[in-house]
Amino acid sequence: MALTTTEILLLLVVWGAYFVIHSVAASLTLKRWTARRLPNFMPGYRLTFNVLALVLLIPPLWLTWSLGGEPILEWRGAMAWLAWGLTLAGLLLFAVSLRFYDGAEFFGTRQLREGVRSVEDQERLHISPLHRHVRHPWYSIGLLLIWTRDMDGARLVAALAITAYFILGARLEESKLIAYHGERYRRYRRRVPGLIPLPWRRLTATQAARLEAGDLHSE
Repeated sequence: MALTTTEILLLLVVWGAYFVIHSVAASLTLKRWTARRLPNFMPGYRLTFNVLALVLLIPPLWLTWSLGGEPILEWRGAMAWLAWGLTLAGLLLFAVSLRFYDGAEFFGTRQLREGVRSVEDQERLHISPLHRHVRHPWYSIGLLLIWTRDMDGARLVAALAITAYFILGARLEESKLIAYHGERYRRYRRRVPGLIPLPWRRLTATQAARLEAGDLHSE
């Protein structure tokens, strides 16, 4: 059975609510407000954010799974092998990318353990090998994993909503990075594409290292 208009709107509202909460919690505005008003909470801010992000993801995922709908896109034959190959490639890239992140800092356990109250945690300009090809590699990997799966009505609505949020979320994230890094990040953004890698727009390892170091005169 196809999704009704009410079901589609419900999916969009639930996913939209999650995206709004996630964006507000990640915003520089809320971080700075918390640092001023509740400074003792800042060491646990990142960890709390991550826990809420996971817990609040349950309702939209459950709704998407429960509504289902008629199959719209099904990978078959050679295309199924291609889809699974791309999925495995995405998972492998994600696993490789973890080598270039400080897990304790990303999850917030280091800030909590060391009593870090800085607003700027996780906002340093670090250009990993994947970041030399796209500015938001995890978003790119996420889109690859989403769009290589079979789709029913509910999953298609969710996939479109998530894709739209990744595009908008990337812009919101970059506004923070520009606020922190100014011309360094603007130079990086001009050289590297956002979500889809382009062979003629990338940084070499040397160029990335120089940009990280603040050399604005080197291309």
